[in-house]
Amino acid sequence: MAQLARSDRLKKELGLFDVYVIATGATLSSGFFLLPGLAAAGAGAAFPVSYLLAGLLLLPGLLSKAELATAMPRAGGTYYFLDRSMGPLMGTIGGFGTWLALILKSAFALIGVGAYLGLFFPDINFVPIAAGLAVAFGIVNQVGAKKSVSFQAVLVIVLLLLLACFSVVGAFSVQASNLTEMFTGETGSIVATAGLVVVSYMGLSNVASVAEEVSNPERNLPLGMFLAFGTALVVYLVGTIVMVGVAGADVLAANGGVLTPVASVAEVFFGEWGAIIMTVAAVLAFSSVANAGILSASRYPLAMARDHLLPRPFRYMSRRRTPTVAIYATVGLILLFVVVFDPTKIAKLGGAFLLFVFAMECLAVIVMRESHIESYDPGYHAPFYPWLQIAGMIAPIWLISRMGVLPVLFTLGLILFGILWYVYYARHRVTRGGAIYHVFERLGRRRYAGLDRELRNILKEKGLRTEDPFEQTVARSSVIDLEDSIVFDDVVRQAAEMLEYRVPGTAEEITREFLQGTRIGATPVTHGVALPHLRKKRLLQAEMVLVRSRSGVIVPPDEFHDRDEQKVVHALFFLVSPDRDPGQHLRILAQIAERVDHEDFMEAWLEAVDDQELREILLRDDQFLTVRLRQGDDSEPYIGKSLSDLSLPEGALVALVRRGTEVIIPKGALTLAEGDILTIIGDPETIREMRSVLSDIKT
Repeated sequence: MAQLARSDRLKKELGLFDVYVIATGATLSSGFFLLPGLAAAGAGAAFPVSYLLAGLLLLPGLLSKAELATAMPRAGGTYYFLDRSMGPLMGTIGGFGTWLALILKSAFALIGVGAYLGLFFPDINFVPIAAGLAVAFGIVNQVGAKKSVSFQAVLVIVLLLLLACFSVVGAFSVQASNLTEMFTGETGSIVATAGLVVVSYMGLSNVASVAEEVSNPERNLPLGMFLAFGTALVVYLVGTIVMVGVAGADVLAANGGVLTPVASVAEVFFGEWGAIIMTVAAVLAFSSVANAGILSASRYPLAMARDHLLPRPFRYMSRRRTPTVAIYATVGLILLFVVVFDPTKIAKLGGAFLLFVFAMECLAVIVMRESHIESYDPGYHAPFYPWLQIAGMIAPIWLISRMGVLPVLFTLGLILFGILWYVYYARHRVTRGGAIYHVFERLGRRRYAGLDRELRNILKEKGLRTEDPFEQTVARSSVIDLEDSIVFDDVVRQAAEMLEYRVPGTAEEITREFLQGTRIGATPVTHGVALPHLRKKRLLQAEMVLVRSRSGVIVPPDEFHDRDEQKVVHALFFLVSPDRDPGQHLRILAQIAERVDHEDFMEAWLEAVDDQELREILLRDDQFLTVRLRQGDDSEPYIGKSLSDLSLPEGALVALVRRGTEVIIPKGALTLAEGDILTIIGDPETIREMRSVLSDIKT
């Protein structure tokens, strides 16, 4: 999966609200509607404390997953993180196990619909209904993630309104005497019950498997996950306090635990209508989990097939760019578990494996950071490294050990199956290694260079961050426009002489560093473009020199290739960035690479009439505009004013002033004259605002 073609990528159509409803909808089901009775049987009136403890124990894993998701927003979530950090063997184990665990959870949710409807229709066989719902949700997922999430949003909004009604109205019926033992429960019972209800929060991480479809993943993924976690924590804590306060722990724990606790409690203060309303809420909750489960689970076989760990048909994409075969396979397995097995007896086993996965994802963060791969560039960094990750590894494994022998054996069985599949099917089909080899390389062993290339491609797809000074760097760049043929070394010397007064070091030193980078293969060369680049200590801001050569410059091959592989380029971009921020340096390079990949780039580059047009070819269209100052139009108020007196919107900046054939670096005292051409840069919203005000714009 080194670099996905555009047609093979899933659509980036999910925003913050979509991330929130996927994570929330995948969480609020059995944890609220089925488990409270069983939890009351285990911890008595103190079981709300168990819910709080369970959430806190999973928080390290959630924070670690958020970091991995912002660094590697790819379909498959857990599979992709484990594969790229610890290699394809661990990826195979994590991929198969998580896929199966999500399928079990979805099947269990569909059977949960029957548990609540059974209150009113005890003699009806709900297996066909559950199977029909699975097929229906599969069809919804086939039309695209956005349509599936729109359906999910309706379910979640109605569900949250019903749960808010339950909590608010129920709070007025709470009897203080029922709460007196909440903080006097036995510690051992509270901890053991936390191990039971910890599965209530695991749906929060489902959204990581659709990270490839999330727009602005560095913001929307972690924020959506944390908002969903806060929602789940409040709903569980307030809701369970209301349950025990209204009905009492003894009533909830009757006969080993009431399986419809919400309906039973609602009936106390709402009557029969309360039970009906909460049954509707339960059906919505379980339907939401099943829908989100199919959406999330189907991305695992897609991601594994991309990496040749599953047969090629699993990577098939429909014209709507949905993973058709992966969805069919996921729905088919859900039907198998619904019709043939009893998911209520085995779904909790999947929770044990998901705990194991949470622990491995904490380890994955440690591996990725210790690999020192510069292209590992998460938008969110989990705090308190590495202690948070160490705690996140210990707590889940400890909880698994408290869940009994069967969950442990089930987890070991899935691990064994993953190992056997990798050994007998996948091992000879992959030549990939994980970031752990980069850790080994620091210890004198081998590394896997392909991972660094793959992460750089992900950087290109993610794009720049708001704080990255790309436009400013391009706007103040120097330009060399060559008409005659010239050798590569001479181009490098000319660029170094221009940079000498802006970056530390002499022209000779800068020349030597650029040439050394080219010799060792650190200069990307593609589509007639070369990107020589350096990072320098004591440099305050990124600097760049643009070079155009209509005749072409021959770039020599690096020392690992034959002389026959030398390439002719017509554009060279010499970038020097501060050493302190390698991620920003790589993002600027990735942005340039993304621009030169466009089909129209080279034609526009060769036809540009002057230095300023060469710069503007690199600038993002929505973040700059060019304005010619003339009498009688909207730009007239600018004429005769100094730059410091211009009333530009906040976030806008005059980056360059072109006066005739002269390009002037703007300073506050510069007085603008008629005929000047201003290049203004800013955030997209500010530029749109200025375009609407200035009617005479040279584009």
